[in-house]
Amino acid sequence: MNNVLIIDDDKELCALMKKCVDQENLSAIIAHGGVEGLRLADESKNSCSLSLVILDVMMPDIDGFQVLKKIREKSNIPVLMLTAKNDEEDKVSGLRLGADDYLTKPFSINELMARVNSLIRRYTTLNPTTETDTECMVLKGMVIDKANRHVSVNDIPVELTSKEFDLLSFLSSNKGRVFTKKQIYTHVWEEEYAFDDSNIMSFISKLRKKIEPDPDRPFYILTVRGVGYRFNKEA
Repeated sequence: MNNVLIIDDDKELCALMKKCVDQENLSAIIAHGGVEGLRLADESKNSCSLSLVILDVMMPDIDGFQVLKKIREKSNIPVLMLTAKNDEEDKVSGLRLGADDYLTKPFSINELMARVNSLIRRYTTLNPTTETDTECMVLKGMVIDKANRHVSVNDIPVELTSKEFDLLSFLSSNKGRVFTKKQIYTHVWEEEYAFDDSNIMSFISKLRKKIEPDPDRPFYILTVRGVGYRFNKEA
């Protein structure tokens, strides 16, 4: 799956862009500032390749030009710059620093997604991904490398059993979708459900203790009371 890193301090706009990106079968990663964006870009570089960065110019901690400069020191990933200014000087500065395209706020979602898809298509055509790239998910604070069956949370490797990894991979690949215990058992164990709810609950509990910052208040794997479980779509 192609991963898109969105760096913008406007939380409402980020949520809207994430929703649109997700609808295009892309995976959106959100950073609400330049420092966080650079950290996530570095995490992705060390694990799973990004296909695009959407970068706002005006941010309170580090402006987009500085972020772009840092990204270009390490990567040729396409960068789409966003700005509230219709200023030719800003546009020229961004392009000189290595931006691939520019979009002035306010913009239409259709135009945004047309540019996103165009840049990703161009990049992936010139830089075809390996199987490992396509089998890697970058989430909020978590990286799941399906090809190598490796998981890290906040850059710290997490040791999972084979079934724990299969369970995490299944749920995370279906973010936001609610699954009953029977559906989880059928997909992960690939055998007939034996009505053993305690087995699923035990695996979920053990997995949470390994991946959740606070297992008593889980962020990644959420309980849907009376139904089953879902992976947090905001992850």
